[in-house]
Amino acid sequence: QVQLVESGGGLVQAGGSLRLSCAASGRTFSTYSMGWFRQAPGKDREFVAAFDYNGGNTYYADSVKGRFTISRDTAKNTVYLQMNSLKPEDTAVYYCAARMGSAAVTAAPYDYWGQGTQVTVSS
Repeated sequence: QVQLVESGGGLVQAGGSLRLSCAASGRTFSTYSMGWFRQAPGKDREFVAAFDYNGGNTYYADSVKGRFTISRDTAKNTVYLQMNSLKPEDTAVYYCAARMGSAAVTAAPYDYWGQGTQVTVSS
């Protein structure tokens, strides 16, 4: 069982930055691939970024590529999402997710989810 707790959300002006953190419980964190997803009001949950447990390959949605960076600190059982050059359209609840095995860019393969953290970008 893995428990995920996100933090770091908040209100920021367009062009600003935020860093989200996702703290994971469990002794086998290193064998889990991690993902970030987001959901805006009235929209479906969408993929943002993922970190593959095997080799550390990273994957990004086109809408955030070049602006967001996913990273992981295995010693701290924490995955991060550094978000730069934020835009109003980045406003959403951001969720951390985990799955054993390779990273995925859709939500269905992920087994564990955090409670979400709100990110609001004002224009």
